[in-house]
Amino acid sequence: MHHVLLGVKRRMLPIPWALFQFAVRRTASKTARALGNLDDDQQRVHHFVVRELPRAGKPLTPESIVQGVGLPLDRVSAILDELERRLIFLFRAGGREVVWAYPVTVAPTPYPVTFSTGERLNAA
Repeated sequence: MHHVLLGVKRRMLPIPWALFQFAVRRTASKTARALGNLDDDQQRVHHFVVRELPRAGKPLTPESIVQGVGLPLDRVSAILDELERRLIFLFRAGGREVVWAYPVTVAPTPYPVTFSTGERLNAA
């Protein structure tokens, strides 16, 4: 029988596989609806930031995002404003550099993550 361990405070509790699958499907549907409202440029910026935060290991500047996605700075800035306004996609420290893009962050959290490639950061 499959089960998943769910961290609750300092304990790991097993949850049934079926409940886990239900939660994943529900979250995936919610995320798909939210992402479905993004245009292609917004999706490119968001995916770039999620992919690059672990590699950089530090906040991403708008200029570094411009280099990565090939859009003009004013367009990237407008996209970052919109994604941050939605509160579910990213956060910029001081309104400039991207510190987290769900599900990753370079800010300290109690949830450290090490990728198989050796990159380290924290879960948002």
